[in-house]
Amino acid sequence: MIIRSFNVRDYPAVKNIYQQGIDTGHATFQRKAKNWEEWHNSMLSHSRLVAQENEHILGWAALSPISSRAVYSGVAEVSVYVSTSAQGKGVGQQLLSQLILSSEENGTWMLQASIFPENISSIKLHEKHNFRQVGVREKLGEMHNVWRDVVLLERRSKVVGILG
Repeated sequence: MIIRSFNVRDYPAVKNIYQQGIDTGHATFQRKAKNWEEWHNSMLSHSRLVAQENEHILGWAALSPISSRAVYSGVAEVSVYVSTSAQGKGVGQQLLSQLILSSEENGTWMLQASIFPENISSIKLHEKHNFRQVGVREKLGEMHNVWRDVVLLERRSKVVGILG
């Protein structure tokens, strides 16, 4: 398996994996995978990665800005998705490790993740990469007539800026 930069030709596989995550009901409030234009415009242009084995995309990771305000230009939201067939094989570990390196190379000083509390494996993955829980946003959004909580995690860079 290799971790490499995302290419626009990867989007059909990325979209499929994204939809697999959505279908679990524990990955996002999003109800349907975004089309290319929506996905492309919602993610930062740097730090878009895929995990590939042979010709198959196993997972993807990317960053989205948390705000358009310049003061928050070094803060980004993490997205990591692994195909159902590749879960439990370390794909998420490798994607998140490389995403952190790429984010720091591009001046990001803080990463945040918003994860449903039921998604224990995702919370543990982030904690293994030095994300810390900063709180729970109770009843943040409604999904299928159920109000959902979200665990907020953050990771501050030790190499970018003065926050390390």
